[in-house]
Amino acid sequence: MTDECKIRSFGSHSGKINNDADSTDAQGEAGARGGSASNAVAAPTVNKYVARMPTDRYAGEYNMNHKHRGLALIFNHEFFNIPSLKARAGTNVDCEELRKALKRLDFDVTVHKDCKLGDILEHIRNAAAQDHSDNDCIAIAILSHGEHGYLYANDVQYKLDNIWHYLTANNCPTLAGKPKLFFIQACQGDRLDSGVTLEKNVTETDGDSSTSYKIPIHADFLFSYSTIPGYYSWRNTEKGSWFIQALIQELNENGKVYSMLKLLTFVSQRVAVDFESNVPSTPIMDRQKQIPCVTSMLTRILRFTDKHPTSQAG
Repeated sequence: MTDECKIRSFGSHSGKINNDADSTDAQGEAGARGGSASNAVAAPTVNKYVARMPTDRYAGEYNMNHKHRGLALIFNHEFFNIPSLKARAGTNVDCEELRKALKRLDFDVTVHKDCKLGDILEHIRNAAAQDHSDNDCIAIAILSHGEHGYLYANDVQYKLDNIWHYLTANNCPTLAGKPKLFFIQACQGDRLDSGVTLEKNVTETDGDSSTSYKIPIHADFLFSYSTIPGYYSWRNTEKGSWFIQALIQELNENGKVYSMLKLLTFVSQRVAVDFESNVPSTPIMDRQKQIPCVTSMLTRILRFTDKHPTSQAG
């Protein structure tokens, strides 16, 4: 077993917090404070971004009947040009099996190996510049080291928003109103989760157990992390990481049956219940647990329905 983290100590940081947003009302105008006109907040510029509506305003599910499923980009990091970062043995198993699982869901999958940050940004910019009118969605997977809010490219650390802001509705209008999925296999810190043992209560007797409308530019994103903020993410050097193993199994078995959030719930169940670290030579690292984390800005149910030859754009 190994972890995805680079252990690093952080000093405390202090800074002034700007609470000015709390003094404005829903129209963006300054609240009545008795101030002079010179202190008034300027009226916001009218939003002129317009994009094609991919589904009805109150549709319960995303439109997954476009001609194509969409792009899937996998950024697989095994080696790093950073002396303190070890090679990620087992990541190529994750990458290949995830590639095949996404392909089964009809994604157009491309794999990028050991990219520097500049190359990652170029691939994302190129993807964002494409016309996605005939696509259902886009998916991006990052398999790397990470720490305290940062991910690692081959040459430097970066924050995830350096990538996903290229895909917001104003920057990529042909993906407006469509799912933008991120799967992140990386540590988010160096804390460990030793877990809690559950025992069955012996007293139990119930068995075993359509008009135009505006949307936020950050709507319709989903971020699925292998672990919660501050904690290790575990990887088997031969079989791959716990999270990606569980994700692949669920995608293969239930990818076209469950909704995405339901599927990720069972990914979390698999990781939480079926995996435990085995490092007896290092007691502090032995018999540790892990729980994935999902941040969803989805506005509808996402289900990967079968693609049919008659699928149409729109």
